[in-house]
Amino acid sequence: MRTFVVIVGLYCATVAASLAAEETKAGAASAEIQTQKSQSAMTPAAALERLKEGNRRFVANTSKRRDWSAHVVATASGQFPFAAVLGCMDSRAPIEIVFDQGIGDVFGIRVAGNVINEDELGSLEYAVKVGTKLIVVLGHTSCGAVKGAIDGVQLGNLTGLLTKIHPAVAAAGCNNSKDDACVTKVAEMNVRQAVREIREKSPDLAHYLDDGKVKLVGAMYDIATGKVTFLDN
Repeated sequence: MRTFVVIVGLYCATVAASLAAEETKAGAASAEIQTQKSQSAMTPAAALERLKEGNRRFVANTSKRRDWSAHVVATASGQFPFAAVLGCMDSRAPIEIVFDQGIGDVFGIRVAGNVINEDELGSLEYAVKVGTKLIVVLGHTSCGAVKGAIDGVQLGNLTGLLTKIHPAVAAAGCNNSKDDACVTKVAEMNVRQAVREIREKSPDLAHYLDDGKVKLVGAMYDIATGKVTFLDN
């Protein structure tokens, strides 16, 4: 009987510890939801570091466990993202996943070749207007849009989109879409071009950038390793 009591006691203690751990995780998940207060307190530098830390977790396969259902409920009444990321539509480069961010953390804008046009600029202007502290232009290796631009692909409305990448092809000084190094070089030049265009084509965004309220950076995602490398200005 004494042995039975001890076993039951140990079982109850284990269950209690497990429940406590789950409550702790739930509390942590709830605390990580972006709020107006946390968005307001975020600095551009802190926002950038948060994305870097998230990518490091992703690469190490230690992404945070999240209660997605709780996040859906918590963000239903409003959103306060700390960053906006303009990325390519490539299915291998999902923004929130590669930066290990949750629902309500990041504005994601995706278009083939992460090119800039009035729609993307308008979206970024909105993001900054509602409190976003960081803008990232995210290109990636082995980009199909970049390869298409190098090869001069003609395909309906895609033709016009690819012409936006042609200046990057010229700047890179290479034209072999089967050369991975060339494709990566053009993709990086395309990111740098987009960063310049954001500032040059949007006085509203330039104002926030000049005041230091928002930071603008370019980055490259390696589809083979999962690592994001931020580009220097």
